[in-house]
Amino acid sequence: MNELKPDPFGTVLKVWRKQRRMSQLDLASEAEISTRHLSFLETGRARPSRDMVLHLSECLDVPLRERNSMLIAGGFAPIYADHDFGTDQSAAIRMAVERILTAHEPYPALAMDRHWNMVAANRIVPLLLGGVGPEFLKPPVNILRLSLHPNGLAPRVVNYTEWRDHLLDRMRRQIAVTADAKLRGLYDEASRYRAPEKVTEIDIADGAGELTGLVVPLVLQSDAGKLRFVSTTTVFGTPVEVTLSELAIETLLPADAQTAAILRELAAGLP
Repeated sequence: MNELKPDPFGTVLKVWRKQRRMSQLDLASEAEISTRHLSFLETGRARPSRDMVLHLSECLDVPLRERNSMLIAGGFAPIYADHDFGTDQSAAIRMAVERILTAHEPYPALAMDRHWNMVAANRIVPLLLGGVGPEFLKPPVNILRLSLHPNGLAPRVVNYTEWRDHLLDRMRRQIAVTADAKLRGLYDEASRYRAPEKVTEIDIADGAGELTGLVVPLVLQSDAGKLRFVSTTTVFGTPVEVTLSELAIETLLPADAQTAAILRELAAGLP
């Protein structure tokens, strides 16, 4: 008796089900189908319709890029457009992002892709990068490497240990959602960085100014003085384009009046 060959769609479906830590019963209940039908889809004994592929990917909260892959595995054409941020097709997206970043001045703000590569920034961001090794400023600038590498911003991050733990925890959660192998590699790389020699236990609790105890701050020693920031992350709601769905806008807001005053002064000196 010939055994059924593993089905591309069934294999992908099973991987995502396990990634979400769902049993067949869990997913079948969520999708309102029988466990028997779901089992047949995973083993290749049944072929999914296009609508079923989309329905299951929605139930599993699969990112748009991987939903296209699921469609292809099921024998269908991808439906979510994917335009590189630098292409003409993404001109409208770039303009929208640039307006948002400019509107945040005099506070630093940048946009990054799914692998933490900076794709745009406002005029304040370069003012905070003094002392960074030139290799970390060559495009594409990777925000994780820039922030945590000992030749990057790390020596200027006063609360380095606390900030590193925050960024790595955030990346762990991102990996759990996306199952992205490149992100896993970046996480493993950053986890091996040695801490700057100046890091001490006292540095960890430097504080977030008026917001101490409420958020994890970024405390940065700049040429203009010590800056305390609270970071926020903005994503576009209900995107149907892959690049836009993976874009994150990072804003550093002042955590105290001193930081706000320094940033206003820095911005006033810009042309």
